[in-house]
Amino acid sequence: MKIVFMGTPDFAVASLDALKNAGFEIVGVVTAADKPAGRGQKLSESAVKKYAVEHGLKVLQPLKLKDPTFIEELQALKADLQVVVAFRMLPEIVWKMPAKGTINLHGSLLPQYRGAAPINHAIINGEKESGVTTFFLKQEIDTGDVIFSESTPITEDDTAGTLHDKLMNIGAKLIVKTVKAIENGDYKEVPQPMSADLKMAPKIFKDFCEVNWHQDNQTVFNHIRGLSPYPTAFTFLNDKTLKIFKVEKENVSPKVNPGAFETDGKTFLKFASNNGYIKLLELQLEGKKRMMVDEFLRGVRL
Repeated sequence: MKIVFMGTPDFAVASLDALKNAGFEIVGVVTAADKPAGRGQKLSESAVKKYAVEHGLKVLQPLKLKDPTFIEELQALKADLQVVVAFRMLPEIVWKMPAKGTINLHGSLLPQYRGAAPINHAIINGEKESGVTTFFLKQEIDTGDVIFSESTPITEDDTAGTLHDKLMNIGAKLIVKTVKAIENGDYKEVPQPMSADLKMAPKIFKDFCEVNWHQDNQTVFNHIRGLSPYPTAFTFLNDKTLKIFKVEKENVSPKVNPGAFETDGKTFLKFASNNGYIKLLELQLEGKKRMMVDEFLRGVRL
């Protein structure tokens, strides 16, 4: 089969690499346009583009997915199947184009956690399990018929970052399994159940990242883990933004009000929730680099 791959971040690179290594013919790679980044505002290429260029794959970078020139270029590739991993929502003219359709890899066990940030929200909500799902695209986002899924446990040590990496690797294998099954006609399409108790995974905005210390210890702990390392939970310390990357729980009755902190000035800094403490282990104060708490305390007086 001829495959067009669509994706942008590192999460997608693993799947593209797995398909290439499995011997599938990748006739084109569609990814985001180069964007200015950093202080110098130099154009930055997506992780998928970098991989595609290194391996001599044809790259398309449309600004608009309905652009007639892009549609013509895509049609000219004559793909049998399109594979989408961490890309934009596709218009119908694009996802209906290949004879065998367009499949997507999603970082949750669908139908739970449809949306832009499934990995973050699974940890924030205290889930004990997550996974990846492959499905055929249709008009409503993340609602297509399921082909395969695979689960993995979420531990208390997991962050959004570690779960991302687990699902990235599991997903790459599942994409290869799915494409092989489609090639051989050996699969079933299972409609997603529609239920009122589905949990969603909407895009995360900055105000959501601020820690609410009036919540219970477990909720605060999950919130911080679910936003680490990106987009990162934060609070305020001496009127400066303090990003929080790694924490531990202390489930003891706090001696101070929620949001107040305690420190020995050397080895620990902990904030009170409504029923315990959250010990900060790795953090970043506004204007400073990311560092461990002991290093941070050596350079600041609280």
